Amino acid sequence: MSDASVSGVVHLIEETKTYGQNGFRKRLVVLEQKKGATFTNYIPLEFIKDACDSVDELNVGDEVEIAYRLSGRRWQRDSASEVKYFLSAEAMSFRVLSGGGGSADDGFDPNDAFAEAGDDDVPF
Repeated sequence: MSDASVSGVVHLIEETKTYGQNGFRKRLVVLEQKKGATFTNYIPLEFIKDACDSVDELNVGDEVEIAYRLSGRRWQRDSASEVKYFLSAEAMSFRVLSGGGGSADDGFDPNDAFAEAGDDDVPF
């Protein structure tokens, strides 16, 4: 079965959290999708293990496409308790479609101005 993908605007990027003695790491990214004028869909996707570090490349406001796979598990405290089922969307990879980033510099890169400067504009 191939991975599915979803696209939207990055709404939230959580810090990486570490669980258990083995150091399992997980990082949540929430995408926002506008569905008409009255409905917004929020989609939580989990990056796990080494994929947590790749999220550093994302900014709130970026439009992205994320490939994911669904992961489900069964949990029961003991044989007398109720069985519960959990579903998560594990992010496999992402592609930035357009940056709309929430960075403080609003997309201004001082190196762009330097690259456009002519020889007479450079002070050295």
